[in-house]
Amino acid sequence: MHVTHDPAAQAAPVIGFDQFLAVDIRVGTIVEALPFPEARKPAYRLLIDFGPVLGRKRSSAQITEHYALEDLPGMQVAAVVNFPPRQIGPMMSEVLTLGFPDAEGRVVLFAPTTPVPNGGRLF
Repeated sequence: MHVTHDPAAQAAPVIGFDQFLAVDIRVGTIVEALPFPEARKPAYRLLIDFGPVLGRKRSSAQITEHYALEDLPGMQVAAVVNFPPRQIGPMMSEVLTLGFPDAEGRVVLFAPTTPVPNGGRLF
């Protein structure tokens, strides 16, 4: 499946509600953010705490344009937690951290506006 970051792209095909429920999107708090110089595109290595059930998971995120490493710990973000792990350079990314493109296509993280418990599922 081809994913585009073009805001003018056509909407995706209609899916059933069960298909939406199959994608497990949870909120977590970034507990560690490190440089990731080995990544092909500029990215950070994140460690995200999804609470007692899911625990801490690693993610590679191409968010270097809008976020400084020191500002990320403590920030809550949304991520898909039920995709298979994916090898990105020397690290295994366990979750897909979610964001939206700004006008130039740079990633802006998808996050709650009010603190919520880690591990909460998007509905």
